[in-house]
Amino acid sequence: MLHVCGLASLHETVEKSGASHMLTVIAEGTPVERPDTILEENHLFLGFDDVIAPIPEFRPPEPRHVEALLGFAERWPREDPMVVHCWAGISRSTASAFSIVCMLHPEEPEDRIARRLRKASPTATPNRLMVHYADQLLGRNGRMLAAIDAIGRGADLTFSAKPFSLWVD
Repeated sequence: MLHVCGLASLHETVEKSGASHMLTVIAEGTPVERPDTILEENHLFLGFDDVIAPIPEFRPPEPRHVEALLGFAERWPREDPMVVHCWAGISRSTASAFSIVCMLHPEEPEDRIARRLRKASPTATPNRLMVHYADQLLGRNGRMLAAIDAIGRGADLTFSAKPFSLWVD
């Protein structure tokens, strides 16, 4: 199972879920204290900003970031849960979770996975650039982007989304 949250809920989500692995997708230099129950080798930190186009002084996600997160998820044994988090649990983490589920279930239609994401989180607004790169890497021919476009932007929040879970097996 994947558990998705923002930084403010990270420790509580790891503790409640019993996660063995953790994926951090957050701005480079953001202090993230890894919970003691997550081994260092089971934590991937990817530093980039939540933007979908080049903007001066911001670092957008790159294909190598998405390739790294998919590789990390592929090596995850799935015996215990993984927590995926970003700053607010809305965009980078939901794009990561959506991409991971698409990778682990190549036979499942992208629109079905996107609808599961929306049902699990009314605030999920996956980062389109991350999804674009994942779509290319996974050979989904634009269907991943179409699926997140179909569910639309999530409900607006001022700070952080409520943690949620997605089944992956």
